[in-house]
Amino acid sequence: MIPTGDRAHDLLDFYLEAGVDALVGEEPVDRFAATEAAPVRAPQPAIRRDVDVTSRAAAPITAVAPPAPDEAAMAAREAARSAQSLDELRAILSGFEGCALRATATQLVFSDGNPEARLMLVGEAPGRDEDIEGLPFVGRSGKLLDLMLKAIGLDRSQVYIANIVPWRPPGNRTPTPQESQICLPFILRQIELADPDILVCLGGPSAQTLLGIKDGITKTRGRWFTFNTGKREIRAMPTFHPAFLLRSPLQKRFAWRDFLAIRKALGN
Repeated sequence: MIPTGDRAHDLLDFYLEAGVDALVGEEPVDRFAATEAAPVRAPQPAIRRDVDVTSRAAAPITAVAPPAPDEAAMAAREAARSAQSLDELRAILSGFEGCALRATATQLVFSDGNPEARLMLVGEAPGRDEDIEGLPFVGRSGKLLDLMLKAIGLDRSQVYIANIVPWRPPGNRTPTPQESQICLPFILRQIELADPDILVCLGGPSAQTLLGIKDGITKTRGRWFTFNTGKREIRAMPTFHPAFLLRSPLQKRFAWRDFLAIRKALGN
């Protein structure tokens, strides 16, 4: 049965949120139908030729494989440590090749808002709209976040927003633990350079990665934790991710309590 009206609209919204934003073909293909298997050729290594202009001789050189996860994480720590400003950190991330997500993403999604703000919010990873615009939290989740901030008298000019992973995972899937660990030194350095008074972790993955807690977001939301920015200790609170609240609107009342506590802590 083909959905119509509002159901069709909801289905299209679901596909967009899941990252389905292009058609592959107009005719359906039965992938289970028996087909004659074509001979498979072994993959050939990518080759680059360096030419000696004096001898005109060309020497094939096999392409360098991407670094192993441990090596990439170590390179990320060294690169992040070298950044002396947020602009330097953005430039370093733009050239960092240790995370494979940058090859499938449209662009880097570094931050939005005021880097000198007292309040910093950190999510997990960009989605489709963020990948297109290059800014965090600009889709449906971002619009809800804007309303949540407005409810406590804030807007984006008064907060600083980022994600643990700055590139969109394909299909909006969850970043793997390896991807998060490779990107972790950069977000830690970003928090250190921004040096906010309060850190808000949007969603369980952000809270678990940044605060080192193992409990789920339902148990940890609304509680105050201590986070070391590298310069000093500040207060940190996990709360529900706006995307979760879109799926579970009854939980908004708990997020409202969390934001009221954040407003009180800011002295607003």
